Formats: sequence, structure tokens, C-alpha cells
Amino acid sequence: MARNRYDVDEVLETPFDFRHLKRSFVYMKKYKGKMILALVLSVFAAVSGLLAPLITQYALDNTIPQKNIPQLFLLSGLLVLTIAVSVAFSNIRSRIMTVVGQDIIFDIRTDLFAHLQELPFQYYDDRPHGKILIRVVNYVNSVSDMLSNGVINVILEFLNMLFIMVFMFFVDVRLSLVVLSGVPIFALVMMAIKKRQRRAWQDVSNKSSNMNAYLQENIVGARVTQIFTREEENEGIFDRLSNKYRKSWMTAVTYSNMVWPATDNISTLVRAAIFFVGLLVLSPASVTLGTIAAMTSYASSFWQPIMNLSNLFNNFINNVAYLERIFETLDEPATIADKEGAKDIGEIKGAVRFEDVTFAYEEGKNVLEHVSFEVKPGESVALVGPTGAGKSTIVSLISRFYDVSSGRITVDGKDISAATLHSLRSQMGIMLQDSFIFSGTILDNIRYGKLDATKDEIVSASRTVCADEFISEMENGYLTEVNERGSKLSGGQKQLISFARTLLSDPRILVLDEATSSIDARTERLLQQGLNELLKGRTSFIIAHRLSTIKNCDRIMYIDNKGITESGTHEELMAKKGDYYKLYTAQHI
Repeated sequence: MARNRYDVDEVLETPFDFRHLKRSFVYMKKYKGKMILALVLSVFAAVSGLLAPLITQYALDNTIPQKNIPQLFLLSGLLVLTIAVSVAFSNIRSRIMTVVGQDIIFDIRTDLFAHLQELPFQYYDDRPHGKILIRVVNYVNSVSDMLSNGVINVILEFLNMLFIMVFMFFVDVRLSLVVLSGVPIFALVMMAIKKRQRRAWQDVSNKSSNMNAYLQENIVGARVTQIFTREEENEGIFDRLSNKYRKSWMTAVTYSNMVWPATDNISTLVRAAIFFVGLLVLSPASVTLGTIAAMTSYASSFWQPIMNLSNLFNNFINNVAYLERIFETLDEPATIADKEGAKDIGEIKGAVRFEDVTFAYEEGKNVLEHVSFEVKPGESVALVGPTGAGKSTIVSLISRFYDVSSGRITVDGKDISAATLHSLRSQMGIMLQDSFIFSGTILDNIRYGKLDATKDEIVSASRTVCADEFISEMENGYLTEVNERGSKLSGGQKQLISFARTLLSDPRILVLDEATSSIDARTERLLQQGLNELLKGRTSFIIAHRLSTIKNCDRIMYIDNKGITESGTHEELMAKKGDYYKLYTAQHI
């Protein structure tokens, strides 16, 4: 699909509206006690700070003209006290909100990760992993301050404006109206840049996501890059992506930087207007020096919360794009999930039945059409056929990694779509062609599907599949640390570890998808005995291109033309001299 590319901008399914903010309140509500305490402390800090201009006015108009030195010292001490109280409360509040911000980050990231664990394979098939990763890490970090300090600060700045207006009107009503005259101008400026600013930051979000996706892709594919000497070409692509990000960032910052100078200029003009009106228009008898000093201070204080609100607005606009992406991910439907009323499938015996199953990864492009077959408990079935015919699709449907388009699949007569995923998959052992190894010890990797397994059980499983020999030769044996994807292990070693992991989980239904493709012929011969043990008493589905490995299966199904074209034992299919016969003889010429 087109969106599964690093150079394609993501398109939001829904435009942002205030319902996103309402949803974000869920994360803030948990910490409302701390946030209310922080708000109260902020109010005390603000009120303490607003007493300073009144103290200054009184000193200029009364104490200094009267040369009352003791009172001047008293007022100076009071001024220092109000500032100290304001700073102390602000610092305590800052510490509280830092903790709240980190707690919110933890909650959002936990919800994102939990939801990503439930999303179907299709979600990961359609998106570069780097674009998913950046949402969990970068975007959550970006919005945390907006959801903690941002909300408190918006309330606080509005309260500051209200308190300042009360103090201003208490000092002089006429000059207060002069201060308020700049508000309509500020509103017009904000309306002019709001829409462009939001679009600019959405573009930054897209370009950042693209660059991160390409970077992640190249880190994973570093070996292929060096094998084909693609370094220069890749550097050129990264330079283009990085340059697009830089340009989008500069555009967004340009719009953001329009807010602060506009606010500062309006504030300066307002303060100049106070001097003009106070000294030249109004009567000098009614406007004292202390009044002008106090009003100028309050004007600066009044425009400070407005400037702070404009900065908060900037922060809000900058992070809305990230908030949209986060909720878009959380809103991604977990299409493969327990349906309403789903029940535990119980202990299964392993009878599998396909009833007229049709399936398509993309609508209108069927991979399977009207497929029906039945497998008895304990029966081993091999799936063969050309690449892309649907062999892996069949075993993925049994595991319910995808839902069928029509028809149904049953295990022991029970529709798997009506069973809980955990009860079904916990009794299945699935070994894919790409044997994924997690970072950690070899012991942890084998124990991955059965956390309560003992060391003896792990060693026994490893011996059965011929993995114990090479593991024991390692420096730290089973406690040897391996990197993500097992970069220090050979392909065969990774597959043997995966075999041990699958055997240890003791599944009732076993799926082996090209499970021996990376194992050498000698090891495969040794492994065959272990495989025979692994298959005993288990319903098994084996996909293999080396047909010599599946000759002894109870049944072989040839998959082609969106269905099963042949089915039978090795001898029966060879006697037919059909598709299987041609494929087998071609491998043994």
C-alpha cells in the first residue's frame, strides 16, 4: 500500500477538534488533586507578585514625599517578602507539575504500547515501523507538558489577567481602558496566523515521521546497504528527507515567531499610550507619578499573561499535530480481537476444518477462494506450491492472525472467531520462516512462550531439536547474551533456538513455516529425529520448499490458483503425475 513508504506523508483520518482535548482530560483527571494544589500555589504566587506595584505606588506618592524612612524600610522589607513568597510558591508548583507531567507520559505510553500489542498484522504490514516508533517516543514526550503544565498555565494566566484587571481598575479606571484597547488588535493578529500555523506544524510532524521511518529502515538494512554499496544513494535520500524536515520546521517556526513580536509591540505601544494619556491628556492633578508607575507595571504584568497565553497557544498548535497522531493510533481498531461473548475454547485435541473459506488481504484481490478441507487430531499436513499461492495465509488464518472474508474455520468443531485469542493461540506453536530473536539471553528466548519453564525443561527441549550442542559451546552457555534479531547468531542457530522455544510451549497444533530453510543438510538430518518427537500426538501444518523433508507427512496439499489443487500422500500424488509430481521431480533431477 502507498502509505507503507517512508516518503509518503500520512493523512489524518479525522480533523482535529476539541473532542481530542476532552479525551486527553482522562489522563489529567487521575492527577487532579496535585494539579489543583499546583493551581492554588500558583494563585498565591501571582497575588503576592501583584502586591508589589501597590507597595511601589504608596512609597512614591506618600512615604518618599513625607521622608518617612522607617516606613520606607518597612515597605522595602514587605516588597522583598512578597517576591520571596511568589518565587517559593512558583518553585513548589513547578516541582509538582514536573512529576505530574512524567506520570502522564507514563500513562499515555503504556496505553499506546498495550494497544499496539493488540493490533493485527495488517497494521504493521501497512506502515513503516519508524513511523509507529516515533509516536510512542517523540510525540508522547512533546504533548506531556501541554497536558500538565499547559492546562494549569492557561487557567493561571486567565486568573492573572483577572487579578491584574481588578488591581488596575482599583488604581485608575481610565488608564485601565487604555491598557485594554490593545486586546482587539492582538485577537486579530492571532486569527490571521492560527490556521497557517497549525498546518505548518502538521507538516513538520509528517516530515519528522518520514525521516524517522527511513532512518529505522536503514539501520535494520545496514548489511544489505553495504553489500550493494548503496551508501551514497542512501545518504542522498536521507539528505532530501532531512532538508524537507528543515524547511517545514523553518516555515512553522516563522509563523510561531510572529506571535511574540506582535504581542511585545502591542504591549510597548500600550505602555507608551499610558504615558501619553496620563501626562498629556488627563489632568496632572488626577494622575500622580505613583499612579503612572503602578499602571505601567500593571500594563507590563497584564500583557505578560497575554504573551504567556500566546506562547501556550504556540505550544498548543505545535503539539496538536502530535496529539492527533497519538489518538489516531489509539483509535486504530484492533480488528483481530475477542468478539463480544467470546469464550475459552477449552483444551483442544486438534481437529481443524476449513468450510468454504475465502480471504483477501486487500478488498477485491482474493488470495484464497472457497477452500474446504478437514484435518484430524494428530494428523500431519504439508502445504506445498508456488511462492505466493497462499500456504502461509492458510496457517495464519488457523492462528487467527487475520479473519476470513467469508466461510469459517473450526477447531474441534468450534468456530475460532467465537473463541478468545489467548485460549486459541496459547495451545498453538507457530514457527515462522523469519526466526525472531529478542535481545537478552538464549535462556530467556527459549523460555519466551513458557515463563515458568525450568532450566532442565529448557535444556531437554534444546537437546531434542539439536540446539544444545552449539549453545553449550558458547562462552556463557544458555546465559549468553544475544542482540536484537540475533545478529551474532547464524540463520540456522536462530531457527534451532526457535524450534526449542516452540517445543517448550508444548502446543496441540503446530505450524512450521519453512522452519528448516536456514539449517544445513547435516543438522537437518539430525533434527529430523527431534521433529518426529515434536510432531507426535500433535496436529501439524508444515510448509516446506524442500519436498524431501515432508515425504512422511500423513497428507500433502498442493496450493495454487487460490485453492487446493491436489491432496494426498506422497505416493498417491506421485502416482497422479500432476502438479506435485512435477514439482518433486524438478527438485530431484
